[in-house]
Amino acid sequence: MSVLRSTALFVLAALFEIGGAWLVWQGVREHRGWAWIGAGVIALGTYGFVATLQPDGEFGRVLAAYGGVFVAGSIAWGMAADGYRPDRWDVTGALICLAGMAVIMYAPRNH
Repeated sequence: MSVLRSTALFVLAALFEIGGAWLVWQGVREHRGWAWIGAGVIALGTYGFVATLQPDGEFGRVLAAYGGVFVAGSIAWGMAADGYRPDRWDVTGALICLAGMAVIMYAPRNH
């Protein structure tokens, strides 16, 4: 159950962080205004809180592992929100990052 909970928290964190960054991008680069920027800042702050809910208490491990989720999630977000079409190298890189996340976060440890 811990891996399932952890995975769900990683997905939730990605939605808030990537979504927040996308909202700020839209507010600034696409001139959608301060409401978009403000919503993005709130989402980014919420991401920081969600990250603290991970069952593993090691900050460095959680954030390093989350990096893999961020990479894959960013590509998925770009596809869904902006019509981005990744090439095989984007997909390969994202899969490598997710594999790294799994090793960092879920490898058996003796402690």
